[in-house]
Amino acid sequence: MRHAEEVTFGGGGLERRAELRGDAEGLARMAGASHARHLPVWRGKVLMQGPEEAPVLAPQGAGAAVLGHAGLQVFLGETADGSAWFAHDISDWEPEDTPEQPDSFLDRSEQHYPGLEGARFIELRAAMSRLTPLEAELAATARAITGWHATHGFCAKCGAKSEVACAGWERRCPACGAHHFPRTDPVVIMLITHGNSVLMGRSPGWPEGMYSLLAGFMEPGETIEAAVRREVAEEAGVPVGPVRYLSSQPWPFPASLMIGCHGEATATEITLDPKELEDACWVTREEMLDTFAGLNPAMKPARRGAIAQFLLANWLADRLD
Repeated sequence: MRHAEEVTFGGGGLERRAELRGDAEGLARMAGASHARHLPVWRGKVLMQGPEEAPVLAPQGAGAAVLGHAGLQVFLGETADGSAWFAHDISDWEPEDTPEQPDSFLDRSEQHYPGLEGARFIELRAAMSRLTPLEAELAATARAITGWHATHGFCAKCGAKSEVACAGWERRCPACGAHHFPRTDPVVIMLITHGNSVLMGRSPGWPEGMYSLLAGFMEPGETIEAAVRREVAEEAGVPVGPVRYLSSQPWPFPASLMIGCHGEATATEITLDPKELEDACWVTREEMLDTFAGLNPAMKPARRGAIAQFLLANWLADRLD
């Protein structure tokens, strides 16, 4: 697919500079330089500034007060202007404006750090489609890597507390010597078509009117094509023939790689697995065009920035080549 890297979180151009991760002294000098960029992350939310319709990242200079709460620093890489970027997890900070019960589907609350005029911590899913490709990649990487450290503090081999190493890209166990690296869970997401229609589904508990493409985690020993056919058969009872890869999207909520595929259904009868789907249906191109335009009262358009919306938009535009 020629437009594959136009997906959100793709094609940002970040130079990760993995060869520098073992140079602790060199990275310390880079982190203290005036042109270094330090991006705070609070419980998965990234510090941003600017208007709601056009937010930008709000990196801080070395020594900024907000970085004093950081329990973790990760070297993200360098950008084309030569700036070194670092992510800092400040999740131990307790803001005054934390919601008691944030929305379980999408937390739209924003937290303000004292003294940072206009900057606030924003849920990345609420802003991802309005960031530049580079800023989206930086934010996604920062969220994913700090989230991995937050849930992998102990050795999976012996249970001892592990230590951060390699500029935040590794954890090592001082007890048994095991090395642990950030995980990414592969997920297939399927544009399943039959003639002029596409298969859409909704999971239990989703907001009213929300539908998306079917998706599911890959299993050990399984090819991408086999996972596509298995997931569609399990969730909707629809048999799938030819399968081809289209595009992929890092999805740091918390640690998935969405593998977008096109599959051709060989039959249209739907048999739901109620544990997986509340509803599934075939939607024609004309109906999907109405949905994208907000004219379908029964279905909301797919979330902007998500690979489901990207694949559907390219299908509607006949750009799956």
